[in-house]
Amino acid sequence: MIKRWRLAFLLLVLSGFLNPCFSQPPSGYYDPAIGLSGKPLQQALHNIIRNHTVSSYTPGVWQAFYTTDCKPNNTVWDIYSDIPDGSPNGNPPYIYHFGTDQCGTATQEGDCYSREHSWPKSWFGGAVLPMYTDLFIIYPTDQYVNGRRSDYPYGEVGVATWTSLNGSQLGNCVTTGYSEKVFEPRDEYKGDLARSYFYVSVRYYTEDSGWPGSPMATGSQLNPWALAMLKQWNQDDPVSSKEIDRNNAIFLIQNNRNPFIDHPEFVSGIWGGGTGILPTASFSRELFICPNPTGAYCSIALPFEFTNQEPVVETYLPTGKKIDVPCGFDGSSVTLDMKNCPAGLYFFTLKGPQAKTVFHGKIIRE
Repeated sequence: MIKRWRLAFLLLVLSGFLNPCFSQPPSGYYDPAIGLSGKPLQQALHNIIRNHTVSSYTPGVWQAFYTTDCKPNNTVWDIYSDIPDGSPNGNPPYIYHFGTDQCGTATQEGDCYSREHSWPKSWFGGAVLPMYTDLFIIYPTDQYVNGRRSDYPYGEVGVATWTSLNGSQLGNCVTTGYSEKVFEPRDEYKGDLARSYFYVSVRYYTEDSGWPGSPMATGSQLNPWALAMLKQWNQDDPVSSKEIDRNNAIFLIQNNRNPFIDHPEFVSGIWGGGTGILPTASFSRELFICPNPTGAYCSIALPFEFTNQEPVVETYLPTGKKIDVPCGFDGSSVTLDMKNCPAGLYFFTLKGPQAKTVFHGKIIRE
């Protein structure tokens, strides 16, 4: 079984050279951030992802959705209408097709999809580049729900005054620190939107002069109540394969990444609340595991630095908490026993007594 996994691993690596849609951070991409925390870490990440390639609003953003927000069945991945597989209440209430269903106005849910600035454009001053076309901010969503959301902050609703067909809600906020009207997305997409907001706070750090701001943020920097809520959303809804694919697709267009999808532990590294794993290690490159997403078992094909030496494998939750995952070593690969791990995202590091570098990767447990 391990040999078959090793072959699959090699095929996966080769696919990275043959398939232009397979994209990961370049080697050393985050090296300037290693060993930093707080504002220095925020500044380092800003320096890494700033000056991205700017798309046009029309047709650029519309065209980008074909790769950034495409479901496996080639329909639009609308987070305001989607009901993910396995969720209560079944399937999405309606489905959109690229191009033919795009629009600017709608009279009811299910009419068409538009371009939703998850960070409303009024908060940064309107149609101002590069924010206006930054794909990490913009999602394709049902236009009617987009209009109902308007520029209300995200928050947690007490008593809903309106509920969309997928369960998103409008109503007064019950999150500590804010009590006005907010829009609450489905739980499955709260982490996605939290990491989009953390991206804004880093990408536009020190570049937000003149931004009008909002109840959630002063310029690009999150206000305390919003930061506390989004940190919780980041923890409760870990990075999904959807986000990883979206991050990779946007990287091919904008030439920058969302650091909080690649490394959710950066959240605690900048704003506190956890230990993280990056600040204490020097990383060389990311490894891939197979199969990934995985079930009960997966295999890591070892790099040449670990020839004939058993590595130390450490596994972490997205919060940075280390967990115990049994491992097996056969001389050329390591098998991880994930059968007792709940579904979700995990990180691992790989190091050995003679290895001068620490390797890392991420595992999606189905």
